[in-house]
Amino acid sequence: MKTTVSRPNRNRMTKVVFIAALCAVSVLPVVAQSNLKEGNNNFALYTKSKDFKHLEAARKFADEAFKTKRDSVNFRNILLRGLVYSTLAVVDSNRTQKYTADPIDVASAALRRLTNNKQQSYEHGPQINYIRRSIANAYLIKANRAVAKANYEEAFHQYRKVDSISGSAIDVKHNLAVLSTKIGGTDDAIQRYEAFTAQRETSSPAYILELTALYGKKGDNRAILNTLLKGREQFPENKEILFALINTYVANEAYSAIVPIIEQAIAHEPENVNLNYIAGYANEMEGNHAAAKRFYEKVISLDANNFEGNLELGLLYLREYMANPDDEEKQNKAQEYLLRANQIRPSEVNTLKSLAVLYDQSGNIVQLERVNNILNQLTIN
Repeated sequence: MKTTVSRPNRNRMTKVVFIAALCAVSVLPVVAQSNLKEGNNNFALYTKSKDFKHLEAARKFADEAFKTKRDSVNFRNILLRGLVYSTLAVVDSNRTQKYTADPIDVASAALRRLTNNKQQSYEHGPQINYIRRSIANAYLIKANRAVAKANYEEAFHQYRKVDSISGSAIDVKHNLAVLSTKIGGTDDAIQRYEAFTAQRETSSPAYILELTALYGKKGDNRAILNTLLKGREQFPENKEILFALINTYVANEAYSAIVPIIEQAIAHEPENVNLNYIAGYANEMEGNHAAAKRFYEKVISLDANNFEGNLELGLLYLREYMANPDDEEKQNKAQEYLLRANQIRPSEVNTLKSLAVLYDQSGNIVQLERVNNILNQLTIN
């Protein structure tokens, strides 16, 4: 009997092959989803326990879920990768584990891809903000270590990364300004401080004074004055800004500007000898002799051996005596203070010349000759 062999059913075979292929393909997404789920679970466990083994497990699953091209464009895979590696960048700042790429670089690449998807990034805002903060903290660790080693160029480079990625707080921006100064970037530092001080909300007395110091390096006196005046508007009760402004006025001999504000400065430090002297001199230059005498007398009451205070007070009374030679009180006052100044500095020429004028005016020939002899000896020597 002839054995008959049945011919294969082509349609049935095709169907079997198709089903097998479909099953093979479907395994890949399931595996990727499993890795994603396990990675997220382990990362959640880490955030609760801070046990590094959970973070390492999350890293393993995140890497497994990122192997194929299809996986690497999946938003949730990228998100997990960003969460894990940004955390590693901070937690393992000494890089004790082995990495094919620095965790900061991996996390930064993930962050860029996440933020490109506006809709998804909005929905996962808290996680993305976490990644951004973690990367910024990782750069901050590097920056602080560079500062500790006095590697200011590297510190500036790292702080710039912190600033660019996080839109960081004013203290980071201030550190950039300080580091700019240290590495010779005076103009860059000035621009940064100008930005800080432009508004009261971001300004501070320290920033005002640091900016004036930078302008001082450039010899820009007008900018110094304008900055201090702005500082006075922003911080009218600040002593340091007020004192710096007065010193600027003194350096420019702007005595008319000193008179209206000097007593406010003295109110901060009533027993400051130098401030009281400046107050006396500024008032004298502006013709306010009564006020000048009052401040000079305060100088002497605080420091009886203050040469400048005694001399200036003696000169004031001498001028008044010269204008009215019959006023014996003015004569005696001039002599009293000029002699005290002479006792403090016996060889000071201006004091001796002033005494000579006084004795000549009063007709005291004996004292006039004595003073002139001393002046002649000083001239010869």
